[in-house]
Amino acid sequence: MHQKSSIRKLARCAVVAAIYVALCMVLAPFSYGAIQVRVAEALCLLPVFGPEYILGVTLGCLLANFLGSGLIDVIFGTLATLLACLCTYALRHARIKGLALPAALPPILWNAVIVGPEIAIFFSDVPATAAIILFNAVTVAVGEVISCGILGVALVKLIESNSALRRIFQDREVTA
Repeated sequence: MHQKSSIRKLARCAVVAAIYVALCMVLAPFSYGAIQVRVAEALCLLPVFGPEYILGVTLGCLLANFLGSGLIDVIFGTLATLLACLCTYALRHARIKGLALPAALPPILWNAVIVGPEIAIFFSDVPATAAIILFNAVTVAVGEVISCGILGVALVKLIESNSALRRIFQDREVTA
């Protein structure tokens, strides 16, 4: 039973990484740049259902950044997503009025703090002033609120409220 569960987790990890990359590529104009709503970031809330999603989402982010951005974003953007997923996993049981709102905060905050300055420092045509860094942090945070705070929370609610989806996204091993 353990091997079957491990294979399922690995498969889920791979599928989530592929979906993350596909969403970024298909929605590329919205997924990259100073003002972005990376819809794939909604998947950052999947660690609510298990730690394997930390790897799946992080791998997807790394590949999407490699394909659509550059080495700087591969490093910093992927780091932001990894930290966000780790913190989201830590908040997996927290709910506000039945919604996984606390789990949406880490992606919003980590991306604002890491990706906002990254864009201002490495991808701007003008020198990175405190005002520009703050502006980029806010715009990244707003995009993450849409992706994670709205779409990600809705995704978690949909999975939690549908028994068939819950079975797909969670392992329900019976231990004797």
